[in-house]
Amino acid sequence: MSLSTGPLRRAAVLALVAVTALGMTAACSRKDAATDGKTKLVIQTFGKPGIDQAVAAFQAAHPDIVVDHQKLGELRDFQPKLVQWLGAGKGAGDVVMLEEGVLLGYLQQPDNFANLLDYGGAELKDSFLSWKYQRGMTADGKKLVGLGTDVGGLAMCYRTDLLAKAGMPTDRAEVAKLWPTWEAYRASGNAFKAKNTGAAWTDSATGVVQPYAMQGGDTIFFGTDNKLIADSNPNVRRTWDYANSLISDGLTAKLTTWSKDWEAGFKKAAFATMPCPAWMTGVIKANAGDDGAGKWDVATIPGGTGNWGGSYFAVPKQSKHPKEAYALAKYLTGKDGQLAVYKEVGAMPSSPQALEDPAFRDSRNEYFNNAPTGKIFADSVRTMRPVFLGAKHQEIWESVFMPQLQAVEQGKASSEEAWKAANAEARKRVG
Repeated sequence: MSLSTGPLRRAAVLALVAVTALGMTAACSRKDAATDGKTKLVIQTFGKPGIDQAVAAFQAAHPDIVVDHQKLGELRDFQPKLVQWLGAGKGAGDVVMLEEGVLLGYLQQPDNFANLLDYGGAELKDSFLSWKYQRGMTADGKKLVGLGTDVGGLAMCYRTDLLAKAGMPTDRAEVAKLWPTWEAYRASGNAFKAKNTGAAWTDSATGVVQPYAMQGGDTIFFGTDNKLIADSNPNVRRTWDYANSLISDGLTAKLTTWSKDWEAGFKKAAFATMPCPAWMTGVIKANAGDDGAGKWDVATIPGGTGNWGGSYFAVPKQSKHPKEAYALAKYLTGKDGQLAVYKEVGAMPSSPQALEDPAFRDSRNEYFNNAPTGKIFADSVRTMRPVFLGAKHQEIWESVFMPQLQAVEQGKASSEEAWKAANAEARKRVG
């Protein structure tokens, strides 16, 4: 989940942490030996990666392999365990999921992973968007650590019933005209607020920062030399000030993303709009339930482009079956695997072949008022430029800036107090 890459995807600092008991439990529960003459592969994931159908298809094509899919909670739960297992040299699966917001940290310790170039990874270069493939490589280009899963193409999801209640258009083409820019989005929010619908314009200030920052420059918290620049990067300050303008205008529902209250907010129709990466459509459907079907729709994001989230599959060096593990990772991140994930949870493929396949390109989402989601999300990444994410990007966002921004939203601190506190804590964590 990057200023928060999903789903908002969470990570902890890449340092060994005291979760030995958890690590030992998982290590003991794994069985590397084959069962009934079959090779057992363990794949460990966080969040809701939507790979069940793809794993089943892989197993059907490889009857000599049994895949044990271990779903290990949210990223904040999974990340410290994986760090522990990699450090201990045991406990990690044969294939593990790495979130883009912490990927660079893993790339700085590549000896923990198999070099996928040794198994044919170089042949897959054209199977991914060029920047997506390149991000899985070490800086010297000698080691391919991860194969890309989804890309978080961006749109704006909105409730047609709430916009109608405010006397606003509901047709997605007309709705997009309400927010060609982020300032227009704010202005439309104030117009919506004036109608007293009983709902907020958006769920939270923290929900807008990812797409806003991704459109604002080539860097966010860290420069391309991986040095902290949060307090001097104008992109960060602009993003902070914009988020605070939504707070000061009273346009947010003041919900904490991923909290129980946030999940309940969908059922209560507590807010009218939210920035929406492709994978978020599955989250909205799960939280809003049957009552939200046909009431949600999808329009273009302010600014028209951007990325929020995306992960990779890697093979830890400790795997006893690296060749078979590579085959699994290759399938899951290939055209058929990514299309299966899109069908299951709405995660947008990073495979150009999948993006051009009618199964994605011409797809519509029945839940979202039959919106042409394939076209909308594909258009959002056609002109996007990749943004550099430092090794501790996810930690600095989720554990430092996000809580401080929430403190402002909840009236516990002023914007300037929170800004200074966030930057002080960021410098302390980076050292």
